[in-house]
Amino acid sequence: MGQIVEICGVNTAKLKVLSQEEMQKLLEKAHRGDEEAKKALVEGNLRLVLSVIQRFDKRGENPDDLFQVGCIGLMKAVSNFDPGKCVRFSTYGVPMIAGEIRRYLRDNSAIRVSRSVRDTAYRVLQCREAMLLELGREVSLEELAARLELSREEVSRALDAVCAPVSLHDQVYCDGGEALTVMDQVYDTKNTESNWMERITLRQAFAKLADREKQILSLRFVGGKTQMEVASIVGISQAQVSRLEKNAIGAMRKSVSVS
Repeated sequence: MGQIVEICGVNTAKLKVLSQEEMQKLLEKAHRGDEEAKKALVEGNLRLVLSVIQRFDKRGENPDDLFQVGCIGLMKAVSNFDPGKCVRFSTYGVPMIAGEIRRYLRDNSAIRVSRSVRDTAYRVLQCREAMLLELGREVSLEELAARLELSREEVSRALDAVCAPVSLHDQVYCDGGEALTVMDQVYDTKNTESNWMERITLRQAFAKLADREKQILSLRFVGGKTQMEVASIVGISQAQVSRLEKNAIGAMRKSVSVS
């Protein structure tokens, strides 16, 4: 996205930049309802939208679409910002823009979330935006939970449910060499290479057994049957079951050790 010069017909290299003095005057006029001031603020802060949509450039979404959605968030920020608060406009505007983009991604996601969880998430996001304007800083889960009279777990679960999914191939760091992806930081303790090899080896050893030995081991260790129950099912004595079971396990151990 860093190489894109034009988005939605807008030349990003020529975007207007407002001075701090111009920003303050326009914010005061916009707060009094001046529509021209609001328009000037939106046009003068489009770089803010560009900086935010770069966070989402790995989602596979059209940058033009994200830019338009981000502009909606910027317009909301301009309309709702109170210059009387000791908060920089960018501090308030960035979360508003990002929130609008997240809502767009969430509503267009293939992953479906239950209405109750989605409604809770909307309340949490609205509360977070209101508290951001009120406090001039990001708020914690505990503060959101207290304001909404919800548990911390409910707030966390609702926010997690509406987060855009992350690809295992998303880059998390790159120093000019080989990029570090999410997959590189995820360690699966269950499906490790050694466990896979052990499973394959055991499966191969089991495949070499006679059909009756396979049946006995399956009934004993998968079905949880006793030797007496297996004897009744297979139609042989308990002593024969014991002997065949012992021989089968021995054969598998030998096959695994050879491998």
